[in-house]
Amino acid sequence: MRGIPLAKLIAAIIVLTVVTSVIMLIPNWNGEQASTAASKIDTLLDVMIVLSSFVFSIVMVMLVYAVWKWRAKPGDESDGAPIHGNTRLEIAWTVIPTVIVLFGAVYSWITLDNIEAHDPNRMVVDVYSQQYEWHFDYPETGTTSRELHVPVDRQIEFRMHALDVIHSFWVPEWRIKKDNVPGITTRAYVTPTKTGDFTLVCTELCGIGHATMRAPVVVESSQSAWQQWAASQPPIKSDEQQGEKLPSGPTTPKQIAQ
Repeated sequence: MRGIPLAKLIAAIIVLTVVTSVIMLIPNWNGEQASTAASKIDTLLDVMIVLSSFVFSIVMVMLVYAVWKWRAKPGDESDGAPIHGNTRLEIAWTVIPTVIVLFGAVYSWITLDNIEAHDPNRMVVDVYSQQYEWHFDYPETGTTSRELHVPVDRQIEFRMHALDVIHSFWVPEWRIKKDNVPGITTRAYVTPTKTGDFTLVCTELCGIGHATMRAPVVVESSQSAWQQWAASQPPIKSDEQQGEKLPSGPTTPKQIAQ
């Protein structure tokens, strides 16, 4: 690796990083932001895109340089020079990826910890999923519905329950995605910031009807508007009335059929 114009290589890496980052960041991949977590997650994604562009640029610049520097001359069929390794290069390609991965891990951890900080005034919603539908219980009012309604600007704790197979809870504008796993209760925390109509999508392949497993989501303009809607909904059914409720242990198809 002796004789490499290091300054030119670094400049080429920086330029290629900037160009590829701009190309990747120009499209609005994520769409509308409608929760307090959305901007944080989008920023995290942008940072990861820049880091990926940086790694891509290093690999491409070094590959092009190596092909140009050590290309065989026309008619030269002799063996290449013996190479016994380069300690500095090996240290560099070990340290740089380690630093990038650690930075990404720490930043992701901080972002997730911030997103999942609990508000003492949060509202709890029980989310039940099964092939191929959703339904929602609201312990605060003792009501249930097939549509998800929540008030704006209040943190919601979604308690996820799967009644058959693994499903996944995702409202694109909120960014948060959480798997619903049989036999355990998973949780997601969302604070909606925009009123309007959205769509809940299952993003875990759960069977032949997976693509149809959606539910309307409505973010009400206020807590009182949400309470007025909730008052018009039927009461939560008891375990005996509902027939199927959250299993107390691992769920099997036989148990579900019973």
